[in-house]
Amino acid sequence: MKAEVVLMAIGRKAYTDGLGLEKLGMKLDARGRVEVDEFYETSIEGIYAIGDAIKGPMLAHKAEDEGVVLAEMLAGESGHIDYNCIPGVVYTWPEVANVGMTETQLKDSGIAYNAGKFPFMANGRARAMGMTEGFVKILADAKTDRILGGHIIGPNAGDLIQEIVSVMEFDGSAEDLARTCHAHPTLTEVVKEAALAVHKRPIHI
Repeated sequence: MKAEVVLMAIGRKAYTDGLGLEKLGMKLDARGRVEVDEFYETSIEGIYAIGDAIKGPMLAHKAEDEGVVLAEMLAGESGHIDYNCIPGVVYTWPEVANVGMTETQLKDSGIAYNAGKFPFMANGRARAMGMTEGFVKILADAKTDRILGGHIIGPNAGDLIQEIVSVMEFDGSAEDLARTCHAHPTLTEVVKEAALAVHKRPIHI
């Protein structure tokens, strides 16, 4: 009999205990995270915080980008980070990746949107690899067609999500992505087909 293992995570906590921040009078929020302003400066002038110590997703790439932005601002330059464009990846099998808003968030915010979904089962490369589980879903603003979110379950999801992230960073549309030539046969074609599906015109299904 094959054993099944279920892993459940209920959340993570900022590792700020024992650092003596309270003795310095540094402000923390209810979850023990360091409060910072838009320049990452704490309540104590000249002391800054980024990454897992502050609010936001506890992801290494988020912390890395914040470090770059902070260094740029300290050097007198204008740093930039769009928190809506930070991808999240779960390295399971199949992989799961997402960026931007979910359908639930869009509905709760009253934002009209169109959704396009395409399965790996209909992709030649995925079939040749024997990895046909999952799909790509793209959510786009109903009026502007600007991509608002992307969600992937399937092979190489952590790599494929980056194409959607890049388009979102440039305020690109589902049409922009759909009209970009993708090499064949590749898994990236599933992303293109999902973009085409936003307007109900996928090619291979």
